[in-house]
Amino acid sequence: MTTKARAAVIERKDAPFVMHDVSVEDPRPDEVLVRMVATGICATDAHVRQQLLPTPLPAILGHEGAGIVERVGSTVTHLKPGDHVVLSYNSCGQCKPCLSSHPAYCDKVLEANFAGARLDGSIGVNAQEAGDLHAHFFGQSSFATYALAHQRNTVKVPSDIPLEILGPLGCGLQTGAGAILKAMEVPVGATVAIFGVGAVGLAAIMGAKVADAATIIAIDVNEQRLTLAMELGATHVINASGGVDVSAAIRQIEQRGVEFVLDTSGRASNLDAGISALAPLGCFGFVAFSADSGAMVDASRLAVGQTLQGIIQGDAVSALMIPQLIGLYRSGRFPFDRLITFYDFSDINQAFDDVAAGRVIKAVLRF
Repeated sequence: MTTKARAAVIERKDAPFVMHDVSVEDPRPDEVLVRMVATGICATDAHVRQQLLPTPLPAILGHEGAGIVERVGSTVTHLKPGDHVVLSYNSCGQCKPCLSSHPAYCDKVLEANFAGARLDGSIGVNAQEAGDLHAHFFGQSSFATYALAHQRNTVKVPSDIPLEILGPLGCGLQTGAGAILKAMEVPVGATVAIFGVGAVGLAAIMGAKVADAATIIAIDVNEQRLTLAMELGATHVINASGGVDVSAAIRQIEQRGVEFVLDTSGRASNLDAGISALAPLGCFGFVAFSADSGAMVDASRLAVGQTLQGIIQGDAVSALMIPQLIGLYRSGRFPFDRLITFYDFSDINQAFDDVAAGRVIKAVLRF
């Protein structure tokens, strides 16, 4: 038995998304078939579209899905048809990082999320007119009316919160908030600087406020986003346009430097400025993919105990982090809905254009 679905397929590098009718297999014993309600657009989708990441094309992308369980496999016990769920990143569930509560650093992270197939190499979605179609992107491929997910990356959420806003919790928002709350474990009273205030950076700012950091500095070149950053918890902002010496500006706010820096931009210049602004024993965390392979760090600049920390998905265990963020949203402490602009699924190409142009912070497609 198969389920008919409508999917947005990227057929070749830098091409527009094209709508195709596809067939989705019934879930295997450990899988879940989800009827999609909404899905966010993330920079990682754009990177694959540009073929800066290795997912083979043609493919169904999308990895911030939210929907309603249609059917479950025979061994799935924590979900049932009708449950509201958010889909997140996938992992093998068996390697040392997975077994030690760090599945974002799974030994098979590339195969589980970017290969365009299940871990065994099979593909449960097909379309005659789309050729050798790839799916299972981040274990979901949510740019479709139905998604075939794994039980490990399907998180049950309360039914009284609008599903249309919850999808971005599965990647971008848990990445930013998790970087602060989980990966770097920013303590009460800490000093923090965050480079880039897109969706991930703004989630980090809200996370730093939740952590009760004393100083939260937002750095960007977009004045409107810096204004929003102040409204969401930043104590200071730095507009980095016009050749501003950002590290000097940070040290004008915190003379000894900041204890934590998070870069969400992937720019080599921010790596340099952030390290220059680190206090002794400070930590520089980075979450962004960057095609700039020329970024270099002189190890002597980290001589007073500073560290560099690569962060994937905020080091979050999604089944724990997503409910935590929903709880914070309920209490008014994580108002992530302010970042969202909605689009009809059919307008996916316009949504990508608007994201690329910086006209919106977090685009969400509604089915």
